[in-house]
Amino acid sequence: MAAGRLIASVPAAAVLAAGGWAARNLKTYSWALARTRRAGFTEHDVVVTGSKLHYAQGPAGAKPPLLLIHGQAVDWHSYARVLPDLARDFTVYAVDVHGHGQSARTPEKYTAAAVGADLARFVEEVIGARVVVSGHSSGGQLAAWLAGNRPDLVRAVVLEDPPLFTTLLPRAEKTWNWVDLATACHTYLESGESDWGAYLFAHQKLWDFFGDGAERIIRSGLKQRSKHPDRPITLFFMPPSWNDMQRAIELYDPRFGDAFYTGAWDEGFDHEATLRKIEVPAILVHANWKYGEDGVLQGAIDAEDARRIASLVNDVQVVRVDSGHNVHGEKPARFTDIVRSVTRRL
Repeated sequence: MAAGRLIASVPAAAVLAAGGWAARNLKTYSWALARTRRAGFTEHDVVVTGSKLHYAQGPAGAKPPLLLIHGQAVDWHSYARVLPDLARDFTVYAVDVHGHGQSARTPEKYTAAAVGADLARFVEEVIGARVVVSGHSSGGQLAAWLAGNRPDLVRAVVLEDPPLFTTLLPRAEKTWNWVDLATACHTYLESGESDWGAYLFAHQKLWDFFGDGAERIIRSGLKQRSKHPDRPITLFFMPPSWNDMQRAIELYDPRFGDAFYTGAWDEGFDHEATLRKIEVPAILVHANWKYGEDGVLQGAIDAEDARRIASLVNDVQVVRVDSGHNVHGEKPARFTDIVRSVTRRL
């Protein structure tokens, strides 16, 4: 009798576990955002050189300022898992970069130099003090731009897996961002299609890894979209950061990604010269990477890129993290420790 009850409970336990796993994948960022709001974060808009920048700030107080700059195709919500913890030590400012979230769509500004200049004005006009700045991915390039070109505004910098040197053509053509997001942005703009979210979902290079199951996944996602055209396409079996990106994609301007396809993003942005000018304490966070059989770099930078970046920055610590590209989302406690550690070197 007892054995029978135990056997009967196994399927129920499996269902509960699977349900918890699915809920985690779909709701992690919603839960984190709720904690962020309880921690005292509020949202604001400001006009900088004629363009609206949206940002979250919190909590109010006399703590040193920290500026967070997200990567492509997400927005400030990307940092939700680390914001309450970082707020213990900093007054945090997390911006939506132009073309993302609730900031303005300004294709004439989709270069690192132009966005960097607007972020410098943001620091001057909104924060009003030198900042610790941390940027992820393309946001890491922007953090480097600020530290190198406006040292008067930066106390320390954290470069979270930044694609320095790897967005430059023709090298870029053998990187994941170029063959995936940048190419999808470019082909969408030429396609005449009107549903950007559905187009990107169907054309993600990610589905190459799903073999024969890819077509079924795409059909299921597009069916979901047809039923609920006002909602992002989410999948219970995909990780939380991917599902949050699906939400943010709805607010993302594909012309921003096209700037990486054409190389316009790097116009006026000399990566090597910028890194040589960084004199403040710096940390380079290097996540996992590998080359696929097609020779495409699956990651932001490889080991040689990391060594080159480190050789150019005067006072830099390289931290390898066993994580995917989105370190702050996948390893939030590790990320907050890294940000705190750079301030101890001031």
